Amino acid sequence: MSITGKGSERVCRSTFEHAMKRRRKVTLVDNANVLPSMVFFREVFDEVAAQFPDMEIEYAYVDAAELFLVQRPETFDVLVTENMFGDILSDLAAGLVGGMGMAPSGDVGDDYAVFQPFHGTAPDIAGKGIATPIATILSAGMMLEWLGSEPAIEAGKQIESAVRRVLKDPTNRTPDMGGKLTTSDMGTRIIDALGE
Repeated sequence: MSITGKGSERVCRSTFEHAMKRRRKVTLVDNANVLPSMVFFREVFDEVAAQFPDMEIEYAYVDAAELFLVQRPETFDVLVTENMFGDILSDLAAGLVGGMGMAPSGDVGDDYAVFQPFHGTAPDIAGKGIATPIATILSAGMMLEWLGSEPAIEAGKQIESAVRRVLKDPTNRTPDMGGKLTTSDMGTRIIDALGE
């Protein structure tokens, strides 16, 4: 596990900047009780955290964080960790919100970003019209918000709001979510909800 000071500082700073737009709470998830590289990551986190005095911070070892995500997910806001733990925790979080088809993702660098569904391409069900398009649609909304102009940010919020409105009706589910809508039907309902 190779962890650099520059990379750690960039990830931690980005985390705090993102949390400033939310509930202002950051949880560091590490395994500093076992891995020396995580001790270093925690030191960098603390240095960056000192620059954000109005932020609530907490620490959780990765195994405890998994437990807490299942027991009380609402107590978290923004989590920061390294890649391997992040990969594990994000799969768990996707399960908590309804499955991989519900989880958007963004890989954000200093100048560029890639937004895509968290789940990948799912070639085993490609073309069958049974997967929810929600992760793809929400990823597009995240991309718009990342672009940063007021119209783009507003469009991203409208996409998220349309998805919420559609999902309020429990009959609006694709087979991977226990429903009967096709992928296209779900997409159409979300597009229609954008006009509401």
